[in-house]
Amino acid sequence: MIDFWIGAGLLLMAALLFLLLPIMRGRRAQTEEDRTSLNVALYQERLDELAAQHAAGTLTSEQLEAGRAEAARELLSDTEGGEAHRVSRLGRGAPLVAALLVPLMGYGLYLHWGASDKVELARQFAQQAGSIEEVTQRLERAVEAQPESAEGWYFLGRAYMAQERAADAAVAFERAANLAGRQPELLGQWAQALYFAGDKQWTEQLQALTDEALKADPDEVTSLGLLGIAAYEEGRFAQAIAFWERLVSVLGEQDPSRAAIEGGIARARAELGESAPEPTAPGQAESAAAVEVKVSVRLSAELADEVRPNDSVFVFARAVSGPPMPLAVKRLSVADLPAEVTLADADAMMPQLKLSNFEQVQLVARISRDGDATRGEWSGQSDALDLAASAERPVQLTIDTPERR
Repeated sequence: MIDFWIGAGLLLMAALLFLLLPIMRGRRAQTEEDRTSLNVALYQERLDELAAQHAAGTLTSEQLEAGRAEAARELLSDTEGGEAHRVSRLGRGAPLVAALLVPLMGYGLYLHWGASDKVELARQFAQQAGSIEEVTQRLERAVEAQPESAEGWYFLGRAYMAQERAADAAVAFERAANLAGRQPELLGQWAQALYFAGDKQWTEQLQALTDEALKADPDEVTSLGLLGIAAYEEGRFAQAIAFWERLVSVLGEQDPSRAAIEGGIARARAELGESAPEPTAPGQAESAAAVEVKVSVRLSAELADEVRPNDSVFVFARAVSGPPMPLAVKRLSVADLPAEVTLADADAMMPQLKLSNFEQVQLVARISRDGDATRGEWSGQSDALDLAASAERPVQLTIDTPERR
């Protein structure tokens, strides 16, 4: 912010210049006035001297008058070009006090009503973030500086969902929905976050939120997808198909989640004993069923004394471009490490979200002391992986990074 303070300093100097100029001019006028007063005093002294000489008989009356005239000419010559005598003059104290108070008052008022924190945030957002955690921290500071920004709360909620912090995301989406007038999209996101934060238990609040969202927008995609998931989990397969078919009808042909939803519809039809439609491309179903990823997990030597043998270890894959929920999960314990596991469609947490529906995934191994797969104490993760290439050899994961709670 150095350029901001330089600009503020220049403006302050300009303001002080306006205050101090009258004092500088006053000094020059005072000097001129003092010089004129001295000349008048000398003139009067000369007149007194001439009068004394005349009284003593040294000067005649004609010489007295000539001397007075000469003294008057000298006085006029000395004061010619000077400024007129001032009736009053500006006090010096008031401008000096103002010159001291202006910068102090300006600084105090800026601290109270200024926006230096927002200027700094704008600079940070102009820079490329290094990780999702850094993005989240910036968004947290942004909503702290601008708590009335619905857009800020919305993006913070999305960041929390990407980090599997569903409870925090629900709070953020609630704030965004209330600030933005309960927009359907925000209501759907809020309901989805509450659903996963509540261990996928359907509640009256979730039903009310999705009903409100779909009443305002019958094609609200998040609500339709969530209602389909809840119906499938409860064995209401016909309702799940109905919700997902409505969702597919509004999704674009290139939407990355379209294939996952269509896979969920096929799975629900199979549960009802209905035949699923043939794949659009020959061999597509066979190739999808064969997708699996082998993961070799080990614990960093530095953490050997920090963990317990019965601490839970969750190994999961999540889509690089897609929903933040894990696609496939395996559970181990620290005592099992090092270990090699295989993730496949059979390990999917939700039928409509399978490995075979996505081209790139990220693998994560997390240690959770309380057995919560959404958060833990330490983790290790891979870069984005192509599923086809990852099937050839095991992916190495080392748990070595503390997680922010």
